[in-house]
Amino acid sequence: MSTALNSQAQQTAAPAPDTTAPDTTAPDTTAPDIAALRQEIDALDGDILRLIQRRTEVSQRIGAIRRAEGGPRIVLSREQAVLARFRELGPEGRELGMMLLRLGRGRLGRI
Repeated sequence: MSTALNSQAQQTAAPAPDTTAPDTTAPDTTAPDIAALRQEIDALDGDILRLIQRRTEVSQRIGAIRRAEGGPRIVLSREQAVLARFRELGPEGRELGMMLLRLGRGRLGRI
């Protein structure tokens, strides 16, 4: 009878841990290396800065030409179109668009 009880206890006991399952406490060696991702961010930041500087130069040239021809300092419809492009990024996108506009034309209210 004790053999039957031992057999039944073994069947209802928790299964042995699966030794083939991955160890979740060890670092994931298949994930991209953080240092490599940071290098990519640094490279992207360099590209973004270069493009923003170029955009600012072009915008300032447009403003200078417009003013030399007697035109307004800003063209509201153009600024609205620029902001619309950044809307897909949400509220922060609008802020980014506004910063780009200010870099190109300066803050409004200044002469």
